Amino acid sequence: MAAYDYDLVTIGAGSGGVRASRLTAQTGARVAVVENSRVGGTCVIRGCIPKKLLAYAAHFQDDFEDAFWFGWEKAQPAFDWSRLIANKDREIDRLNGIYIKLLRDSGVTIVEGTARLVDPHTVEVDGRRLTAKHILIAAGAWPEIPTVPWIERAITSNEAFDLKTQPKRVVIVGGGYIAVEFAGIFRGLGSAVSLVIRADSPLRGFDEDIRAGLADEMTKRGIAIKAKSQVRSIEAATQGVTVRLDTGETIAADQILYATGRKPRTQGLGLEAAGIKLDPVGAVVVDSYSRTAVESIYAIGDVTNRLNLTPVALAEGMAFVATVFGGRPTAFDYANVPTAVFSHPQISCVGLTEAQAKASHGAIDVYVARFKPLKHTLSCRDELTLMKLIVDRATDRVLGCHMMGMDAAEIVQGLAVAITAGATKRDFDRTIGIHPTAAEEFVTMRTKRPDPVAPTPAAPAKV
Repeated sequence: MAAYDYDLVTIGAGSGGVRASRLTAQTGARVAVVENSRVGGTCVIRGCIPKKLLAYAAHFQDDFEDAFWFGWEKAQPAFDWSRLIANKDREIDRLNGIYIKLLRDSGVTIVEGTARLVDPHTVEVDGRRLTAKHILIAAGAWPEIPTVPWIERAITSNEAFDLKTQPKRVVIVGGGYIAVEFAGIFRGLGSAVSLVIRADSPLRGFDEDIRAGLADEMTKRGIAIKAKSQVRSIEAATQGVTVRLDTGETIAADQILYATGRKPRTQGLGLEAAGIKLDPVGAVVVDSYSRTAVESIYAIGDVTNRLNLTPVALAEGMAFVATVFGGRPTAFDYANVPTAVFSHPQISCVGLTEAQAKASHGAIDVYVARFKPLKHTLSCRDELTLMKLIVDRATDRVLGCHMMGMDAAEIVQGLAVAITAGATKRDFDRTIGIHPTAAEEFVTMRTKRPDPVAPTPAAPAKV
């Protein structure tokens, strides 16, 4: 008789949990996954996928306007928010079904309910106990909202996907990628948008040239960026709400959306009682092999707050399977993970920012190109593309690639292969570009940006 009900019980059926559970089952192990919502997790149900579908919708306004300059008659198409949301829902339902089928076809048992750890080998699900040799925590993260008077009038990105009507005036609070993406979505669909951020510019942690460039482009599109500002209160108005900032400014809105961060979903899981350590923000503390302080329990994905990206959770899941069920201890390498923000325009990057490269490598060479894309030479749209290469002066190795502009994510994905392989600037230079494309600029940049001039020390005061 087996010592445990399962070889693995996974808590959470998001991207990482599904991948780890499915691959583990394919080794012949007995696997169950516990989920208290829909299979697919943040990315599929309320994150990456629906958000990009909405971003596609928001781009059509540009396309309709630009088409005139390419010979098409002017059109004034009407936009139907309810039809967009209904079509989005249908696609999410389809993907949810696919994820369920993937698990079941792999032999994974899906257990619906809320999980709680009882001990290192036992998970309780709404009163039912499951025992397992190994437990994997993949519970993800959830939007966090600060304490502000009348905060109950606000929504998060979760609810934004299910709004019955399109708000015509939107205040978005936050400067991260979720806030920036929704600002572009609502503005592209015709809403008036204000973005309230505490910093000088959005997207803290991204390269400074990219941050500044995107702020300029967002402003050109009519997004009002309220920098160095915080919300003091949200008050009911005759129509919608009034948002009061600490600067004294008030903004009338139909909807306020908070995108000020996400918190690991560890509360209520019984982790600390089971001996699992959490960090100050509530994330599960793990080693390089995703193992917690309890030998039989592992954790992957956003619940560990390491690098919160869907492809990273998938890679962590595969590394877990190789380590625990494949006999090949595998630690995921977090260097050179590419990422993108589906803003308007897109930004994407791989490798180090200029500030990070200076701090870790000292002397660097920086190449920057700003230009109007060929498409906009006819459309007359005032939108620039920005590209940037950061090179280690001592080794000639390319340390970072950054781009703002059309198809940035598609272009940088290819460059990520080169950066991961250790490409040098000489490798870029001897690569022939595809003409005419924006991407060719990455292999034709030849002029370094001059090094900043060090300030001259002040002369000693005469006595």
